[in-house]
Amino acid sequence: METVAATVAGAAPSTELFAGGYFAGKIVIDGQQYAIIIAPKAEGDHDDAKWNKTLKAIAGAGSYFDGLANTKAMAEAASAIAKWSLGLSIGGFQDWYLPSRDELELVYRAFKPSASDNYGYRSGDNPSSVPPGYPYSKKLPAQNGNEAFRTGGAEAFEETWYWSSTQSASGDGSAWCQLFGTGHQTSLHKYGELRARAVRRVPV
Repeated sequence: METVAATVAGAAPSTELFAGGYFAGKIVIDGQQYAIIIAPKAEGDHDDAKWNKTLKAIAGAGSYFDGLANTKAMAEAASAIAKWSLGLSIGGFQDWYLPSRDELELVYRAFKPSASDNYGYRSGDNPSSVPPGYPYSKKLPAQNGNEAFRTGGAEAFEETWYWSSTQSASGDGSAWCQLFGTGHQTSLHKYGELRARAVRRVPV
């Protein structure tokens, strides 16, 4: 843990391989700080995935910060995309999962692929991140500086919607997602087919 803490203490998001993927930033889960690591695209990205095949509420999948707990609850309710993420083995690690709403926001802030203006109305508000995130401006966050993570790059997020593992609190059969082009955050019906990118976390 000391090595991890020393590596990420005060560190900016990194496009260098670390702990099986790429360091996006830090988040607080139940009082503990964690480094959030995104999976390499070739091994940890999934397209055209439904959140679940049913619109029924899933107990235990409502956390805005604990994606691992959400994903386990989803898998118990037969979510194929949750089972996919939990079954990944990348870089010698088998603890991958779908990011929560706040973890996914942290990832967008670190690895925004496009040069488009951000959607500013409340999107980006993140009380779980370290430091806490505030709503986006048109220009911040900016496009990632590494070509590999920019639109069309080998590790880049697509400029489309990505699922989080956070179920909507409204109980209307929807879950939170984020648009990786302008940062817009909203909830969409669970039967929609969106992309997903796995993450793992390391205590710091």
